Amino acid sequence: MTTSQLIKDQKPGAARRQGHPGIALTVIAACQLMVVLDATIVNIALPHIQDALKFSTTDLTWVVSSYTLTFGGLLLLGGRAGDILGRRRVFMTGILLFTLASLLGGLAQEPWQLLAARVLQGMGGAIASPTSLALITTTFPEGPERNRAFGVFAAVSAGGGAIGLLAGGMLTEWLDWRWVLFVNVPIGIAIAVLAPLYISESERHTGRFDIAGAVTSTAGMASLVYGFIRAADEGWRDSLTIGSFGAAVVLLLAFAFIESRAKEPITPLRMFADRNRSGTYVIMLSLAAAMFGMFFYIVLFVQNVLEYSPIEAGLAFLPVTVVIALGAGLSQRFLPVLGPKPFMLVGSALVAIGLAWQTLLTSDSSYVGGVLGPMLLFGFGMGLNFVTLTITAVSGVAQHEAGAASGLLNATQQVGGSLGLSILTTVFGSASRDEAEKQLPKFMAEGSAEQKAEFTQTHQLPGRWGHEVLTQGISMGFVAAAAMAVLALATAWLVIRVRKSDLEALSGTAGPMAG
Repeated sequence: MTTSQLIKDQKPGAARRQGHPGIALTVIAACQLMVVLDATIVNIALPHIQDALKFSTTDLTWVVSSYTLTFGGLLLLGGRAGDILGRRRVFMTGILLFTLASLLGGLAQEPWQLLAARVLQGMGGAIASPTSLALITTTFPEGPERNRAFGVFAAVSAGGGAIGLLAGGMLTEWLDWRWVLFVNVPIGIAIAVLAPLYISESERHTGRFDIAGAVTSTAGMASLVYGFIRAADEGWRDSLTIGSFGAAVVLLLAFAFIESRAKEPITPLRMFADRNRSGTYVIMLSLAAAMFGMFFYIVLFVQNVLEYSPIEAGLAFLPVTVVIALGAGLSQRFLPVLGPKPFMLVGSALVAIGLAWQTLLTSDSSYVGGVLGPMLLFGFGMGLNFVTLTITAVSGVAQHEAGAASGLLNATQQVGGSLGLSILTTVFGSASRDEAEKQLPKFMAEGSAEQKAEFTQTHQLPGRWGHEVLTQGISMGFVAAAAMAVLALATAWLVIRVRKSDLEALSGTAGPMAG
């Protein structure tokens, strides 16, 4: 049979080079790695991005939030698009958009250009990530082969953050901060070339896009986050701050109304009818809010106060990824025996204790006493919760709705992270302004002429006075973060009522979280 006849006999959308599941899995895993990695790789470069593009500390949070808000807000819509339009087609669209956005972000010369690129990255990630997980089910037959593929996907999802921290440090120190974005370009191009060769197109299903729901929810959360960040700079009485909160209320109420009337809502409100599932979402929202803020501000502390290099900063965070993995493994093993509530309670308590410890941070704190110790408690607590929350979220859900339940948990994680970071930024802004007023007279009395000239240009206190301002803002921010963890603990104690028998069929089959 000729090559042309072989091509002619293939089904439309079939992979042109079938029989290579290893390459197909590599392509899918590479996409997930790129999306997960981007949530942390940029963090290490934040101080350098701030210097290069002249971000204020509060505005710098948008480098993280613009990505996570868009990613979380459109994640469910991306999954729906894959079902309706074909998963490979949507997968490639997301990859190409993500790759183009990474290139534009690396070329940014102004803050708004980088933020616009990060929004596009979030859109691309929201399109590609849910379809990459779904492609495993259509590419690999049910059984050991599919289970191994899910295992690889889960490992990439869990380890991508650690890889991002190291890669961000190396690229920033050895090349330039722009390479934390440029690195996605060759990876994205390779995925786009290989995907049609080794991955077949899925069947299309009829359905509707809930565009109105996706837009109102994302815009509403963006307005809420902007209100908090604006308040950090301009105060609570600022007209734009008040207007942002007002717009958020209107948009989120509109979202709830749209979802209650939509025939195929992007967020089925019936998902919140079950107390355990609703409690799970609240716990994830609270813990993610604390986690994103912790990583953001500790990166600034270790590089600006402890004066670690980018590579040293990346290495400084590796222990927390190790204990997260240990906690996740422990909870997965003993969840069928103990049930979810003990892991949620102990995990949330450890997170709260770790964050409370970090409220004691000062400019004289060491890495071991001020950073490592609290992070180990925090990380182990988060690890105990991750698998537990994922499995509990899909407990008691009909099989055809399991994807929506777990997808909503992932979206909650991303949106919660953005919201938490904005709240911590508000506390940070208020506390650092108060501390700056205390430090300014000391600086004027003790600072050198050169330092005063620098202050005149930058309006930022240099040296130890600046360290005091930054550290005071961070330590007070961790008070808010600890309160978020306490909310998670209270929710686990008062709301969760899952029986061990409810989880027996799910504990070994829960899909991995998408970052």
